[in-house]
Amino acid sequence: MAVKTLTIDGRQVSAPEDATILQACQEAGVKLPTLCHLDGVYDVGACRLCLVEVAGSNKLLPACTTRVREGMEILTDTPKLRHYRKLTLELLFAERNHVCAVCVSNGQCELQSLAAACGMDHVRYDYQSPRWPVDQTHALYGMDHNRCILCTRCVRVCWHIEGAGTKNVAGRGGKCEVITDLRQPWADADTCTSCGKCVMSCPTGALFYRGASAGEMMRDRTRLEKIVTAREKQQWNA
Repeated sequence: MAVKTLTIDGRQVSAPEDATILQACQEAGVKLPTLCHLDGVYDVGACRLCLVEVAGSNKLLPACTTRVREGMEILTDTPKLRHYRKLTLELLFAERNHVCAVCVSNGQCELQSLAAACGMDHVRYDYQSPRWPVDQTHALYGMDHNRCILCTRCVRVCWHIEGAGTKNVAGRGGKCEVITDLRQPWADADTCTSCGKCVMSCPTGALFYRGASAGEMMRDRTRLEKIVTAREKQQWNA
């Protein structure tokens, strides 16, 4: 496979021609903030937190869905990027009801961690305070739409890794939501295998194990990538 040579933050690196900017950054040890990205499933560029500046482009590009090119000059940490990332995080907090003190994922939340890492100490926008339901019909898991950031990790994991196709996205704009089957209560979703992969993939407290405390909500997401790798390389144990 051909290799492309590019520059990331002034440092020359190389990457396979089919790699994304995000993969090139990870290989070079450059950390980019992400919420919708999850190792093992395809990227959709939903969260816009991994935006980077590329010389010759008049717009910011999502690192997770942009392929590397020969001679690319990439900047990953500029005042402009820091401004947009903080703005995006503030909008995510304002759009729904992220009250960390009473969330089961408090201390184990990627949205919370990124807000702290990006220096977000307040929200400049009016809170929308929508009234979203909490689906606790499933015997094992629950879904709190108030915590959902529509990263679609759970949808992609359900389709790409488990192959059940239970989760999907319905609605538009501020009324967009993750649904099970055709908006059935989770307990009535005939396609659900109760595998728990969607819960494991969630970056916030939107999907949770019923009855779990904050300390028990730690998720080992590397297991999802291992499943995909083992399947692709046919490494299943007999």
